[in-house]
Amino acid sequence: MHSGLEDPTLERHFKGHRDTVTSIDFNANMKQLATGSMDSCVMIWNLKPQMRAYRFVGHKDAVLSVQFSPSGHLVASASRDKTVRLWVPSVKGESTVLKAHTGTIRSVQFSSDGQSLVTASDDKTIKVWTVHRQKFLFSLSQHINWVRCAKFSPDGRLIVSASDDKTIKIWDKATRECIHSFYEHGGFVNYVDFHPNGTCIAAAGTDNTVKLWDIRMNKLLQHYRVHSAVVNCLSFHPNGNYLITASNDSTLKILDLLEGKLLYTLHGHQGPATCVVFSSAGDFFASGGSDEQVMVWKTNFDAEDYGEMLKNQSRPMTVNCMLKNSDGPSRLLENTSKSHVVEKLLETNFSDTGSTNLNQQKSHSSNILASDAKPVLPLDQFHLQEGNIIPSTLANTLEHIVGQLDVLTQTVTILEQRLTLTEDKLRECLDNQQKS
Repeated sequence: MHSGLEDPTLERHFKGHRDTVTSIDFNANMKQLATGSMDSCVMIWNLKPQMRAYRFVGHKDAVLSVQFSPSGHLVASASRDKTVRLWVPSVKGESTVLKAHTGTIRSVQFSSDGQSLVTASDDKTIKVWTVHRQKFLFSLSQHINWVRCAKFSPDGRLIVSASDDKTIKIWDKATRECIHSFYEHGGFVNYVDFHPNGTCIAAAGTDNTVKLWDIRMNKLLQHYRVHSAVVNCLSFHPNGNYLITASNDSTLKILDLLEGKLLYTLHGHQGPATCVVFSSAGDFFASGGSDEQVMVWKTNFDAEDYGEMLKNQSRPMTVNCMLKNSDGPSRLLENTSKSHVVEKLLETNFSDTGSTNLNQQKSHSSNILASDAKPVLPLDQFHLQEGNIIPSTLANTLEHIVGQLDVLTQTVTILEQRLTLTEDKLRECLDNQQKS
């Protein structure tokens, strides 16, 4: 492995919410993190050590979505109480209320210029608002069921929405027309977002899959079946080459979109991982879960050197992450050795797609998911280098082995956590004996 490359590590974790964390976002200045929760609160976590978190109380029901404005001077929150609030993320926690929806608001997002907001609601509409005047502008209303998510394109000209009517719709903001619908027959889409270059969208599904669609050709580009439960959220790395996902299977997964494969599986949350987001520079990401935990991770992989790593490593990795405690020496979250562990899950002879250096691909990075990109095939259709196909029996056996390894990894994790607790209790007893 390339010497300058490391696996993602868990840097900080915060506890303060009293129910599932539903949404998470970094301030662009990297000094704050905003979260929303089923406990009806918005929390602003100060990333500088020793600074207190702010708890904002105002919503009358669960907060389902939060986002910082591009300037970082405002935080928008959407709630089951049918309102959006705009907060000033300071100790006072002042807010103004926006009302126009008649149902739960499931998502809120600022446009990249900070001038507009888009919201998605159970009232089957998407609404666009002006931030400066804090007024409702217009509705988009062709969905025939709840709308779970709506996002602006990077240039602000398009809006993508995902609904329980099993469609993803692309809208022209200027004409307010739906210009295309993608039909999701496999299940509902929980979350959808634009690729940083604006040419494609990624969708997280209740059918456990992640799909990438080209919005110029209106075709499926990549289809990932890497989770074993509902996928709740996803976030593109700012360079557009990676995608991170959060699932009810309690894992986060990092996907390499250039190579079309799984890179990392991260175990950290106990129970469903509900939300995840990359920072604006991509050097950190944060996640939240039903365990009420908020986790901040250091990305560590450097896009410049990544091709070197792929030459040596073409299999997905499970990362046991190190937690840096402020009150003592570094302590491991899932492992007892000094350095974090990478487990190689499969020793196989799959085609060596990992040998292409990213430096050679730089010219393609701006349109990495062009129309000639190949969809990712499920395991039972995975082609070998010679062009043969893995027999379905072998594929099933491999899937079973991976599943068993995952169970073993989690079992070892639990045992190690118990061992750590026992060691702490023993140390405490010895300290007390010495004092007495």
